[in-house]
Amino acid sequence: MILTQIIWDVDPVIFYIGDRGIRWYGLLLAVGFMLAYLIISKVMKKEGFKQEIIDKFSVYIIIGVIVGLRLGHCLFYDPIYYLSNPFEILKVWQGGLASHGGAIGILLAVWLFVKKQKLSYLGMLDRIVLVIPLAGSFVRVGNLMNSEIVGEPANIPWAFVFKRLGETPLHPTQLYEAIFYFIMFFAFYFIYTKFKSNWKDGTFLGWFLIVLFLFRFLIEYTKTEQVEFQGWTETIKMGQLLSIPFVILGIYFLAKGYGWFGKNKNINK
Repeated sequence: MILTQIIWDVDPVIFYIGDRGIRWYGLLLAVGFMLAYLIISKVMKKEGFKQEIIDKFSVYIIIGVIVGLRLGHCLFYDPIYYLSNPFEILKVWQGGLASHGGAIGILLAVWLFVKKQKLSYLGMLDRIVLVIPLAGSFVRVGNLMNSEIVGEPANIPWAFVFKRLGETPLHPTQLYEAIFYFIMFFAFYFIYTKFKSNWKDGTFLGWFLIVLFLFRFLIEYTKTEQVEFQGWTETIKMGQLLSIPFVILGIYFLAKGYGWFGKNKNINK
């Protein structure tokens, strides 16, 4: 079987400028953010938003994502260590980002933005989640280049042997996620352009949260824990625990958007 498995020994550094290396992860993260910006800018322009508002919105989101990703990892997975050593939180280059924290960072960033601009909170969330899967796919390819966020041992033909981590064939969970997010982006982009105008604000967000975090819950079964964590049971991981509230929130937004609570007021305005 080892002949059918993939040997992965890619250098995470593309090239060096002096002593500082330019890494694949940073490049892919930047490309993902840039493509997401261009797409959301195109969508919002078509909906009548001025470029100044779009640029301000993008800055809020980028800051919210980066801060949320880092704080999420530090506070969800090892809060005692990072609260005891707060300066370690700033060392992003050492690794450690949590997508669930990034989701919370986006929620807070959008809330701060719409509060100042007097816009619909759910409406702006509908727009931003449109491009999150695309950016996420680039991030996961970056994780692959770093040989991080790997899967459990696997006896399958497409297993990866990450030479930097050992000789054991593992699930390439980074690729699983990257492919899923890429497909999800195109599917949701089609849905947004075809159906969003007929939906209440927050309905698109609800579908996004349910699909994304149900997948995140399931993919955790193939992933190793990023840090040691004792869950509520031996079969539930931290990533799965953190996904459950987002799925519930998605169901709530669907119920609100489709009027399952009874008479539903128009919240598009």
